[in-house]
Amino acid sequence: MPIEPAPTQWELPSAHSAGDDDLVGIGADLEPGTLLAAYRSGIFPMHLSGQRLVGWWSPARRGILPLDALVVSRSLRRSCRRFEIRIDTAFDEVLMACADPSRDGAWINNEIRVAYNRLHELGWAHSIECWDPTTDSLVGGLYGVHIDGLFAGESMFHKATDASKVALVGLVEHLRDIGVVLLDVQWLTDHLASLGAIEISRAEYLDHLRHALSS
Repeated sequence: MPIEPAPTQWELPSAHSAGDDDLVGIGADLEPGTLLAAYRSGIFPMHLSGQRLVGWWSPARRGILPLDALVVSRSLRRSCRRFEIRIDTAFDEVLMACADPSRDGAWINNEIRVAYNRLHELGWAHSIECWDPTTDSLVGGLYGVHIDGLFAGESMFHKATDASKVALVGLVEHLRDIGVVLLDVQWLTDHLASLGAIEISRAEYLDHLRHALSS
């Protein structure tokens, strides 16, 4: 069972009263209690571009992946047979790969790395890893935060063709097994849409979140 940390000392912004802007607050800290309070409120952290300030985000249009809507093509099924899925055996390696500064849109800094490793140690943050069994090497994966019936995906990476997609297939299968009902992907991208992700309003997301947290 995950360990509940000390509660946050901050009063976080309300996603319910947010307007059309995805950014709903700036500041606070990345302590475990703050992070968990944020996810439970429908918001998540990401530093402002080029700044040390933490931004708190609740997209007006939220990306989710319905667990019964995952699109697995024939070629992806073949890729799934080539790789092995492991869970929580290389959390920091996954996070470091996602943080690679050479990646387009890289946003994960050392402060984020430390914060999510602390959440992982407490049992809240998890990695889904795609391994090449022929070389026993990590070739793809993703990480996120699991609270009750919510899994909030944070970032994914691949070093081999389809490896991040295979990790996502592994995640969805795992979430179905453990009773998670809401897979949050933050913002919808073309890549995620091709795998079955959809976009919903903030109000709809908060309704889904309330149900997930009571699951």
